[in-house]
Amino acid sequence: MTDGDGAFRLRPARADDAAAVAAIWRDGWRDGHLGHVPEELVAIRTAESFGVRAAQRVADTTVAEVDGAVAGFIVVHGDEVEQVYVSAAHRGSGVAGALLAEAARQVRANGHARAWLAVAAGNARARRFYAREGWTDEGAFDYPAHTSGGPVPVPCHRFARQV
Repeated sequence: MTDGDGAFRLRPARADDAAAVAAIWRDGWRDGHLGHVPEELVAIRTAESFGVRAAQRVADTTVAEVDGAVAGFIVVHGDEVEQVYVSAAHRGSGVAGALLAEAARQVRANGHARAWLAVAAGNARARRFYAREGWTDEGAFDYPAHTSGGPVPVPCHRFARQV
């Protein structure tokens, strides 16, 4: 679903977007990760933790806005597309594809020829989406999810593409 003229706007996140980003991140993370990541990680990915992380990452975040509200976001760091999430209400609207294209543009602007991202091995919906968007599944690996207690290995697939 998009605004009245079918458009959405991509823009750098602002500090006052952090709560909306955190809510989309929490809900989307639970949709794609529960049952696919170690319980140790699930236990620490609380609503509060997403709020803290969203506030800390504002400078690396781009949001998609529909009717004045945050509908999705990306977080890009170097050559990695660290996060891609769209609210459930805006899935299938084209927001995710636009955000992913923007992520690739940012990776290129960061001076890299290839972008990559990690997808939880069991998140079949996301894996299908990235493949449809032209990303190549380069195989399984353990992604080190950062926690206050150190990294937690998460079974993932690495997807990459030329930018």
